[in-house]
Amino acid sequence: MSFPHSAPGSVGIPAEKLPQPQTRTATLRIYLAAIALFSAAAALTIYYARDMSGGMRMPGNWTMSMMWMMGRGPTAALAFIAVWAIMMVAMMLPSTLPMLLLYRRVIVFRGGRAPGAKMFLAGAGYFAVWTLFGAAAYFAGTAVTRAAMISARISHLIPLATGTALVVAAAYQLTPVKSTCLRHCRDPLSFAAEHLSAGWRGALQLGLHHGVFCAACCWGLMLIQLALGVMSLPVMAGVAVLIALEKLAPRGELLAKVIGAAAMVAGIVLVARALR
Repeated sequence: MSFPHSAPGSVGIPAEKLPQPQTRTATLRIYLAAIALFSAAAALTIYYARDMSGGMRMPGNWTMSMMWMMGRGPTAALAFIAVWAIMMVAMMLPSTLPMLLLYRRVIVFRGGRAPGAKMFLAGAGYFAVWTLFGAAAYFAGTAVTRAAMISARISHLIPLATGTALVVAAAYQLTPVKSTCLRHCRDPLSFAAEHLSAGWRGALQLGLHHGVFCAACCWGLMLIQLALGVMSLPVMAGVAVLIALEKLAPRGELLAKVIGAAAMVAGIVLVARALR
């Protein structure tokens, strides 16, 4: 992602509002805090993934993840959602931090107050969207896995459903909707500027709005993770890297289509195996 550079006094930015040494120090502190947050989330994610390694072998020659066997009721749901939220910080913070830093820079350039706190609020709104995504994944996943535990016939259909999920995710990667959402994620400058006038409410709205665009952009990749292994560290790391590359690499939009083509082939192979 490239950021615009302005000369002193250009585009209405007074020279005295350009980054000063103390601003660079504050930026360094933000980077250090982000590294600490990412490290803690990654460590907890690895811990939970190892704690939930293995699973139950099911009819149809597949293994149900321990993540779907955390029990029933509000406590189990909250536990899943909490683990998911931590996992999202580990997976998504590296690729969304540039947007948050850009938002803070725009606030500083415009002479706004509390840029760091507003950036934090925007980040909270962003991860709130992904937490809601995790809640939806929990209820859908537990419904499917409970049905598979009750019915051997449904259990035999899970490998077919897995392949179908990859085909659906792959097809979405190739759609104009995906491309539109990805373009937003790759160049959020004008979008960030639109929320400056609303103050604290604008910061939260920015985070929520950007989170919705990001979820709309990446739900296919998340579906692949859920299908192949919700707490599989290799799958998790692979999806996180792909998301970051789509957002930040120079040819991210082309990469998204390549990922879609590869997922399509993998999905078709899984469907063919399930139908044999």
